[in-house]
Amino acid sequence: MLVLITLAGTLAMHIFVPALPIAGEALGADNAEMQLTISLYILGLAIGQLFYGPLSDALGRRPALMLGMLIYSVAGVVAWQAQSVETLITARFFQAFGGCAGLALGRAMIRDTAAPDRAVQRLAVLNLVVAIGPAMAPLVGSLLTTTLGWRTVLLALCLMGAGNLLFVWRLMPETAQPSGRVDLPNLAHEYRTLLRSPAFIGYAIGGGCVTTAMFAFVASAPFIFVEQLGKPASHVAYYLSLLILSISLGNFITNRTIHRIGLVRLMLSASLLSLAGGISMLVIVLAGWASVVTLEASMLLFTFGVGMTGPTALTLAVGINPRVVGSAAGLYGFAQMGIGALCTGLAGLGDNPAQAAAIVLAIAAVIGQLALRTALRFDRQEGPNRR
Repeated sequence: MLVLITLAGTLAMHIFVPALPIAGEALGADNAEMQLTISLYILGLAIGQLFYGPLSDALGRRPALMLGMLIYSVAGVVAWQAQSVETLITARFFQAFGGCAGLALGRAMIRDTAAPDRAVQRLAVLNLVVAIGPAMAPLVGSLLTTTLGWRTVLLALCLMGAGNLLFVWRLMPETAQPSGRVDLPNLAHEYRTLLRSPAFIGYAIGGGCVTTAMFAFVASAPFIFVEQLGKPASHVAYYLSLLILSISLGNFITNRTIHRIGLVRLMLSASLLSLAGGISMLVIVLAGWASVVTLEASMLLFTFGVGMTGPTALTLAVGINPRVVGSAAGLYGFAQMGIGALCTGLAGLGDNPAQAAAIVLAIAAVIGQLALRTALRFDRQEGPNRR
C-alpha cells in the first residue's frame, strides 16, 4: 500500500493523458484548456513539495498523509462529476496537491523505519515500482477511456484515494517523532540560504528544464498523434509508455555507470543527449518530417537523457549545503515541477501542438544545458570540486 500512496501523485497525471481529446470534446473545451488540466496538476505537485515535509515533521507522517489523501479523494470526486472544464482544472490542481503527500513522504517513511542498508533495498524496490507505474498508467487510462468512458479514469483515481485514506487511517503507524510545531523562521532561513546560492539555482533550473520539460510533449501527445498524425487514440498510451520506459532505462544506466564515469561527466553527457533530442524534434517538425517514428525517436533520445540527468542533477543540488538537505530536496522538487507546469502551459499555445511542444523542448534543453554548466562553475567556487 505504501507503493500506491507514493504512486498516487504521478499516476493521476499520466493516466488521464489519453482521455484529454475525448474529455475536451465532452466538455466543449479546446486543446489549450485541456492541457491546463495537466499543467495545473503539475503546479499542484510543485507547491505540495514545499508543504508536506515541514508539516509531517511538526505533526507526524500519518496526519500529513491522511490530510493529503483526503484532499486527493475529495478533489477526485469533484473532477469525476465536473460539468465544465474550469471545474475540472480546479479539481485537478487540488487532486495533485493532495496526491503530493505520498510522493513527498513515502520515501521518508522508509528512512524512518529501516536501518540504512535495509532502507536502500526497500527504496530500490519502491523506485522500481514508481518508475514502472507511470509507464503502465497511459495503457490503463486508454483502456478505461475507450471501453467505459473518460470519467471512469477519474472514478478509478477516486477509489484509489479512498483506499489509500482508509489504509493510512486503519493500518499505518506513525513512523516519525513529530516536533509539535513548524519552525517557520528556520525553514525560511534555509530557503534563503539556498536561493542565494547560484550553484543551487543553476542545478534546480537546469535539472527542471532537462527533466520535466518533457511534460510539454506528454500533454500534447494525444493531439499530436490523433489529430495531427491521424493515429487511433488507443495508440497514444503505447507511445507514451515507451518514453517512460526510456527514462527508467536511463536511471538503470546511471546506477551502473556512475562510479566509473563520475557524477559531473555523466550529468553533462546526459543533458547533451536531451539537447540533441529536443533540437532534432524541432528540426523534424519545422521541416515537415513529423511522423510517429521520427517524433518517437527524438523523444526517446530526450527521455533517455532525462533518466540520467535527473538523479545526477538532484544529487549535486542537495549536496550544495549538507545542513539543509531536506529543504534543498523540497525546493528542488518545487522548481522542477514548476518548470514542468510552465512548459506544459506554453505547449498549449497556438494551433499546432507538435510545433509548440518542439519549440518548448528545444528552448528548455538549451536553457538546461547553460544552467547546469553555470552551476558547475559556481559550485567549484562555493565548495569542493565534484567529479
